[in-house]
Amino acid sequence: MSRWRPPSPGSTAIITREGFERLKHELDHLWHVLRPEVVKALAAAAAEGDRSENAEYIYRKKQLGEIDRRARYLSKRIPSLKVAEGVPGDLGMVFFGARIELENADTGEILHYRIVGPDETDARLGWISIDSPLARAVLKKRVGDEFLAELPGGPAEFSMLAVHYGEDGTN
Repeated sequence: MSRWRPPSPGSTAIITREGFERLKHELDHLWHVLRPEVVKALAAAAAEGDRSENAEYIYRKKQLGEIDRRARYLSKRIPSLKVAEGVPGDLGMVFFGARIELENADTGEILHYRIVGPDETDARLGWISIDSPLARAVLKKRVGDEFLAELPGGPAEFSMLAVHYGEDGTN
């Protein structure tokens, strides 16, 4: 008897122009810089003799496998991505790429986020995936709207304070 599970939902294949260029640069760096260095170090470690007890050889083999896995993933993912260009027609409504300012109704905390694709999320920068529960709840909201978001820690109520689309926080 197998342990069948339904397939997990795929992530949204949308990305900003900056994120797309970063992924392409990462793939190029992996293939043309990092991989050749690791292959050279692997060959040097292999030349040292007994490979079964050669820690450097074992480490470099694992490192090469990680590089190849990431490069293979990026090679398949990049062509499937759709780059979101420009700004939406209604600058007062939240869509992909928006920089938003929210107030948590329970704590009064002011939060700043940017809605980006799942391949470019970065918690330190406040970049959240369009697939996240908060981003799904805030889509198509306007300044002044109050809404409820079902977050992993439980439901939370927010108020929309600002929406911007420019890189510098302007429309």
